[in-house]
Parts: sequence; structure tokens; C-alpha cells
Amino acid sequence: MDWNRLLQGIMNRFMRQAINRGVKAGVDYAARRGKPEAEMTPEEKTQARQGKDLAKRAREAARITRRFGR
Repeated sequence: MDWNRLLQGIMNRFMRQAINRGVKAGVDYAARRGKPEAEMTPEEKTQARQGKDLAKRAREAARITRRFGR
């Protein structure tokens, strides 16, 4: 096996993990609208939780769609 191909595969995996972590953090920030959880009212916390759940369902739907596309 070629070393370049092995290193490229490892780098792709780390990059994918970093991007996924960044996307999740961005969704969390958008759901909270930039407020820390301590400053949120119960209604805002409920709305933030619903936003996170919606994003999770969207990721699952995208995953299923990619599976059918193969």
C-alpha cells in the first residue's frame, strides 16, 4: 500500500470529524441564538431543544437519502 494513500485516508477522517464537530457546534449556537443556557428562559430552552432535534432529524434524513442514492 502506498504511504501517501494511507496518510490521505487518515487526514480525510480527521477532517471529516473536525467538520462534523464544527457543524454540530454551529447548530447548537444557532438553536440557542448565542445565549448561554444559564441566561435562557424555560421557553427558550424548549425552543433550543426543538431546534437541535430538528437538526438531528435532518442529518438522519440526509444519511438515509445518501444510502438510497447508492
